[in-house]
Amino acid sequence: MSVANPASGIFVLCIACACLSAVRAQDVDGVPGYHRTADRSGQYVVPGLTWQSASQLHRDSRFDGRVDGHIYAQPLYWRPPGSAAGLLIAATQANTVYALDAATGHVVWRTVLGPSVPRSALPCGNVDPVGVTGTPVIDPAAGKLYVDALVGRQGEPAHLVYGLSLRDGSVLPGWPVDIAAGLRARGMSFDSRVQSERGALVILEGRLFVPYGGNFGDCGNYHGGVVGLRLDSPGVFGAWMTRGPKGGIWAPGGIAVADRALFVATGNTSGVETWADGEAILRLATDLKRPASGRDTFAPADWHQLDDSDLDLGGANPMPIDVNGRRLIVALGKDGKAYVLDRDNLGGIGGALDVQQVSRAATRTGPASYPAPNGVYIAFHGDGVACPAGQGGAGLIVLRIVAASRGGISTAWCARVDGAGSPITTTSDGTTDRIVWIAGAEGDNKLHGFRGDNGQPVFAGGGNEDRIPGLRHFATILAADRRLYIAGDNRIYAFSFGP
Repeated sequence: MSVANPASGIFVLCIACACLSAVRAQDVDGVPGYHRTADRSGQYVVPGLTWQSASQLHRDSRFDGRVDGHIYAQPLYWRPPGSAAGLLIAATQANTVYALDAATGHVVWRTVLGPSVPRSALPCGNVDPVGVTGTPVIDPAAGKLYVDALVGRQGEPAHLVYGLSLRDGSVLPGWPVDIAAGLRARGMSFDSRVQSERGALVILEGRLFVPYGGNFGDCGNYHGGVVGLRLDSPGVFGAWMTRGPKGGIWAPGGIAVADRALFVATGNTSGVETWADGEAILRLATDLKRPASGRDTFAPADWHQLDDSDLDLGGANPMPIDVNGRRLIVALGKDGKAYVLDRDNLGGIGGALDVQQVSRAATRTGPASYPAPNGVYIAFHGDGVACPAGQGGAGLIVLRIVAASRGGISTAWCARVDGAGSPITTTSDGTTDRIVWIAGAEGDNKLHGFRGDNGQPVFAGGGNEDRIPGLRHFATILAADRRLYIAGDNRIYAFSFGP
């Protein structure tokens, strides 16, 4: 996402026809991936949802939404061509993929991918059972869904990537693809017992990209990596893996796309004395060849100390933004720091344009970004260290990025939230009534909404009947069909602001 140069006076303007185009574009495109767009900015348009009408938000008790299994992945939204009804697509840890009628929550189709894997069958982890963890991705024009599942086969876990028809959930010809087998054929090793797939998948230039990390506990000899698959002739065409052990790509947003390139954040490596791709932001081409230049990599100067302390950059996906004509990346570390990087030259080791301590707590989240008259704002879960007076406390931090230089990072506002969801934003027409939404996942289990310009609350969670049982850490919200949706264990919940 971008913001124009203030000096030009051409800030984000929206005349009526442009606003209408933005609304229609979302209706046509749906929500094909995590945070709607491949840059992971998390911006949605919900006509009629204003700062005033947000106070009327309530859980729709008529919406069914029942599914089988815990849900860690964000649901998606697809409207079949020529159809007035949209579908919510949800994938669960029971390895079941559902299409629900977006109006009623009733099941349209369901597909069981195979048996999920119990935690007891893995050397470490904190998910039980393990099936689909990472957010799938939709190819809207083709009407196809791609999803990674950990499936039990002959007593052994295997990461299988499936292609499904969105019309009926049937498995497409040539799928699933066995990741370990595909990499083995290319002379690379991959142990599904210790490799996890938490990050969101993405499609770019007709190819599918899947990020991998490790299980909670960092057991075994896993490597962070991105595996590329052909869609026209299903199979693995290549992969990039960290040179050092571990270094997982595990943030819920997975891979961010900008400038026809893939951007990923890696976690801590283990047992290395020279930098080996951990604690890093990396730019990868779609051929997944190893970056040959420091322009394509960044790691903090204290990367080794971060390795030793498990305070890595892997807890949040990179966030591409444009400010004053500069193409940037914002990275958020578990050490509570924010880094601004030049997207065209990431800077190598220690080459950030600006670094600021912004959170007392470790950052593990899917951030959102949005334009504002005085910069670009980055919203994420944390505990702010430089909040405006009266706005302190753990919950939501919104940074203001105003320049690609020292002093370019500041805290715009903070808000207290009991829980650890990942935020999104909505506007009523593309620019007006910007609201930052976040769920109190594993806390009060309520939705919270705040004005995007100053952080004033517009929705404080409603009553007890508006609670959302079973939200999982990192839970994020989906906006479609003039509703907000969010997934908990065994159910998807819909929120309306009308009768």
